[in-house]
Amino acid sequence: MTVQDPRNLYPRPPFRIVDGKPDPSPDHGEERYVGHGRLAGRKVLLTGGNSGIGRAAAIAMAREGADVALSYHSDEEGAREAVATIEQAGVRGFAHQADLGEESECVKLVEDAVAELGGLDTLVMVAGYQNNVPDIMDLETEQLERTFRTNAFSLFWLTKAALPHLPNGASIITTSSVQATSPSPDKVDYAATKAAIINFTKSMALQLADRGIRVNSVAPGPVWTNLQPDAADDEDLSQFGAQSPLGRPGQPAELAGAYVYLASDDASYTSGETLHVLGGESV
Repeated sequence: MTVQDPRNLYPRPPFRIVDGKPDPSPDHGEERYVGHGRLAGRKVLLTGGNSGIGRAAAIAMAREGADVALSYHSDEEGAREAVATIEQAGVRGFAHQADLGEESECVKLVEDAVAELGGLDTLVMVAGYQNNVPDIMDLETEQLERTFRTNAFSLFWLTKAALPHLPNGASIITTSSVQATSPSPDKVDYAATKAAIINFTKSMALQLADRGIRVNSVAPGPVWTNLQPDAADDEDLSQFGAQSPLGRPGQPAELAGAYVYLASDDASYTSGETLHVLGGESV
């Protein structure tokens, strides 16, 4: 295989939104990701698997041989499509609607996934909420609570519910962001949760080391997903990712390998770490 210039591997700005969806459509790896059996027999619960980075990670893990139960908030169509792609890999796929901002729904999600999968050895938490607010005076408590409950509190609830089922040697993966270390002024609440996620990851890695359970995080830079139209205006989205050293945003498919690596035995001596995928930006 010949080398490829990453600058030209995927579309570059300007972008646009058509009927509320990003154009061009994000690449979740349906045509690109090739598995090599690195997660054969694994039982994975992955949040936010209906679109974006979560969908790409779910597809990649399935093609590596894992059965995958995914959660979604409201995008039932995207969840069905993701499950269909998962099952095409010859493994089992399940989808559950859940509001991760509610503790009871996090607990039920884990219980349902364990029942369907016949156990659980990999917990991957990708789902998140983001809504840009340029002025803190306009940041309502309702949004503040929703952002923290969905992005941060859910990690505690899901981990607590999953731990009784996780065997020694299991893997937990969280999703932070470049916003944790380089926050934007219009993402104050979102960035704060992403910094909290890195701290949570490090603390839990230490707490669970005596069980051999590894806890790591993936921190993406700008990634072209369906989340973007919901979080920013059309003008900002037109040039989304243009400031990256590679001149474009990442695609969900380009994050999938990071999750596979951290879940696999290839990362057996890696815990408490954050794997940054930032398109060349330094942190």
